[in-house]
Amino acid sequence: LALHFCSLPSTMATSTTDASTPFYEDEKNLKALCNFLRSSDGPAVREAIEMDKRVYYLKGDKLVNFMVEPKKGTKWPKDLPKFKTRQEAIAVCKELCNYQYMHRSIKRGKGDLTISRDREFDESGIFTWIYEGDKSFSHLMTTLLIMGFLFCVCFPIWPNFLKVFAWYMSVSFLLLIFFLVSVRGFLFLFVWILGYDFWFLPNLFDEQLGFVDSFKPLYAFEKTKEGQLMYRVGIAVAFFSFCWWAVTQPSEFDGFVSAQGDFIKDLYAGTLLSDTSQADKEDIDKPKMDSLEDLLAKLESSDDPEEEVVSDEQLLEKMMENLMEEEEDLTDEE
Repeated sequence: LALHFCSLPSTMATSTTDASTPFYEDEKNLKALCNFLRSSDGPAVREAIEMDKRVYYLKGDKLVNFMVEPKKGTKWPKDLPKFKTRQEAIAVCKELCNYQYMHRSIKRGKGDLTISRDREFDESGIFTWIYEGDKSFSHLMTTLLIMGFLFCVCFPIWPNFLKVFAWYMSVSFLLLIFFLVSVRGFLFLFVWILGYDFWFLPNLFDEQLGFVDSFKPLYAFEKTKEGQLMYRVGIAVAFFSFCWWAVTQPSEFDGFVSAQGDFIKDLYAGTLLSDTSQADKEDIDKPKMDSLEDLLAKLESSDDPEEEVVSDEQLLEKMMENLMEEEEDLTDEE
């Protein structure tokens, strides 16, 4: 390994503190450079499939160009020395291949790569990243995901205020999504009648995009395709008919609005689909048996010396039951 480092060109980038020792000979410094190159400030990469796995690749000349002359606005780390010549950048790129931070690939088709037998770095070649970058944030998110899952599983033992908070948050999120979808639909419908396609947050429900990219762009506006005039006229007639009904029938429309308000109130109160009393809800975890206080009260009532007052009807029913039992006994004896 020492002989190998000695064979590196003398023009390799050096640290400002020790000019005699190549800075990137240390694998720790080389890894720090990879963390920067694989970050969002690094060079642009493309996606492809290699050995049934999604990978990220770039051309060698683009990597060298970025290392020598970073794109405008790039914040180069202060603890990493910059490259002054292309020879310095190429020498470090060779070390990246030797330490297997990246490897050379061959393009077989659009979005399809295979590993090349040639391991040497060449500016004209295609290189695939093996190193995935700093995984600290990914490990943190995984830990939070597991803790969140365990926290949700323990929902039955949550305190009551947390259950109420979770219910309010769920209802609020549901109403927000419903309101957002409704507004987007009405805006599109109204503008589409005028001959244009307008979408607020057009990529909001695109599953192939990330969370941040789903909110880009803010809106999309373009002219409607030809041949939709009759459809627009029909929708316009239906839309303005509804508006006319809402204006001329205020009592019915007001009843509809009032019903929606009651629906939201019941939804927040948790009584929308309630089929049990509030007392039963609060006592749902209590055992279905008499408490100690109830048992003591029954004992005290049984020891009461006063005789219970029995009505004539109860005496008659008791006599009839005794006669029936005697007849059954005689029948059994015969």
